[in-house]
Amino acid sequence: MKTTKVKKLNELLQQLKRVVVAYSGGLDSTFLLKMAVDTLDKDNVLAVTARSETYPLAEYKEAKKYARLMGVEHLTIHTSELAIKNFASNPVNRCYYCKKELFKKLDSIKRRHRMSHVVDGTNLDDLKDIRHGRLAAGELGVRSPLLEAGLTKSDIRKFSRDLGLPTWDKPSFACLASRFPFRSRIDRAGLLRVDRAEAFLHGLGFKQVRVRIHNDTARVEVMKGDFARAVKSSDLIVRELKKLKFVYVTLDLAGYRTGSMHEAV
Repeated sequence: MKTTKVKKLNELLQQLKRVVVAYSGGLDSTFLLKMAVDTLDKDNVLAVTARSETYPLAEYKEAKKYARLMGVEHLTIHTSELAIKNFASNPVNRCYYCKKELFKKLDSIKRRHRMSHVVDGTNLDDLKDIRHGRLAAGELGVRSPLLEAGLTKSDIRKFSRDLGLPTWDKPSFACLASRFPFRSRIDRAGLLRVDRAEAFLHGLGFKQVRVRIHNDTARVEVMKGDFARAVKSSDLIVRELKKLKFVYVTLDLAGYRTGSMHEAV
């Protein structure tokens, strides 16, 4: 794994010295955490995971498991995004308010534990999408070593596989709030409906899936290669999602893509 990008990442982490890793348990932050532990030693790394209603419990449990396997100190903080007025009302820059609240807490932890920097798992491919949370990261001095080293999502998957990380083929995940059209209110009941709907579809074997809420309609996004399987299972999918109080269940013919709610803005 001796590549120019990995060497650059090692050098960046060495410069940062002692880091708090914003750790979700996903592909990017797990790779970053592993590289930080290997480069700086685990005593100079602190993983912090935010537990909230916008992320499924299963994601949190995986984060705990992976951090434990790496032997790194792992803290859990509790956040309540729905209590943030400018989050729950779901403006286009919703992520800014969420990330600012999160990074403020991580900055406080950094100071309390005498760490040098807060780092997150943003990578080069993230710049292709609209990421209002990047503004909050810049305002609070959060560093993004994967981005700074020029690592793409495919790089991270390859290097994660080389390291034997269980997340190397983990599907991309975004907080459940991203399933709501902008300016439609986000509430706990809606988040729970999305979580249960997506968990059901994952249980059917769909690895990359989104269930977007449009009032009483569920717009299901799966990879185009999974269309035939989705149609074959359509009766079962409709029946189960109607149990979650969706009146209509649709398959988006454009397929899975990140940030599809921005298309309407």
